[in-house]
Amino acid sequence: MSAILAVGPYTEAEREAFKAELQPTFIGTRAELDALDDTACAAVRAIAYKGHRPFGAEEMDRFANLGVVANFGVGYDAIDVGAASERGIKVTNTPDVLNDDVADLAIAMWLMQAREMRQAEAWVRDGSWAEKGSAPLNRKVSGGTVGIMGMGRIGRDIADRLAAFKTEVHYHARSEKDTPGWTYHADPVALAQAVDYLFIALVGGPETEKYVSKEVIAALGERGVIINISRGTTIDEEAMLDALESGAIAGAGLDVFVGEPKVNPRFLKLDNVVLQPHQGSATHETRAAMAKLQRDNVAAHLAGNDLLTPVN
Repeated sequence: MSAILAVGPYTEAEREAFKAELQPTFIGTRAELDALDDTACAAVRAIAYKGHRPFGAEEMDRFANLGVVANFGVGYDAIDVGAASERGIKVTNTPDVLNDDVADLAIAMWLMQAREMRQAEAWVRDGSWAEKGSAPLNRKVSGGTVGIMGMGRIGRDIADRLAAFKTEVHYHARSEKDTPGWTYHADPVALAQAVDYLFIALVGGPETEKYVSKEVIAALGERGVIINISRGTTIDEEAMLDALESGAIAGAGLDVFVGEPKVNPRFLKLDNVVLQPHQGSATHETRAAMAKLQRDNVAAHLAGNDLLTPVN
C-alpha cells in the first residue's frame, strides 16, 4: 500500500501525472475506501481528496499516521477542518489557479441571462428569425449597479471584470477591503437593496448556509438578478425559486445547487434562469493546474517542507 491515497473521480490524465510523480493508490468509491484493512490504513500519510462527499472525523480516525488531506478545489467544505486540526492533520486547497475561469463563467452567465442568449439562439435555430423577424428586446448590462457578496480572491476578480463594463460596484464582506472606490455594505440586505445584479462568491460550509436569505432575495426587487458561482447552500434555494416563479426577482444564473447533481425540477420550468453543471473551473488548463498544486502540497508534506496552500 502506498503512503498516499488519491480519493475521488480523477481523470486519466490526472492519474497518469500522479503516478509519474508520487505513485499513489487510487480509491474511486466510498466502498473501496471502507474496504481498506488496518494495515493499509496505517501506511497512509497523505490523502489527495477530490469530490464533495463529506470527509470527517470518522474517516480520519481510520488513518493513524495521516498528516495531510490535500483538497482538489478552492472550496474545502467537504472536509471537516476542525476535526483535522484536532488530530494534527493539515488541510490544503487549490486557490488562485481557478480564479479566472470561475470569474469568467460568472460574467458569461450574467450576460447570457440578461441578453437572453439561450432564447435568442433558439430564435435562430427554429427559424423564428426568418419567419417572425427580430427576436424580442432584452436588457442592457453595461453601466448597471452590481453587488459582490464575498470579496475574496474570486469575488475580487469578478468585480474587476464588472468594472470594465462601466458598472457601479458594491460589495459585502467581513471587513472593508482596499478597492478603487467601490461601496462597502456591512449588512447583506443593504447590499441587495443597493444593486440590480448580485454575484455570490462566498465560501461554502455551515457558516454561510442560506447567507443569501429570503430577506436578501426580497431586497433585490423585481429587477434583481442573482449570479451564484459559490455553493448552492449559500442561498435559501426555496426562497429564490419562489421569487423567480412569482417575478419578485427578474432572474438568476446558477452554476451550483443544493443537492447537486440532482437539481430541483422547479428550475427546469423557468425561462428566466441560466443553469450550468458546476463547471466554473472546468477547463483543461485550470484542472491541470489544480491537480498539480494538489500534488505539490502532498509532495511538500512527505518531504517535510512547508505546505504551499495550507487551510489550517
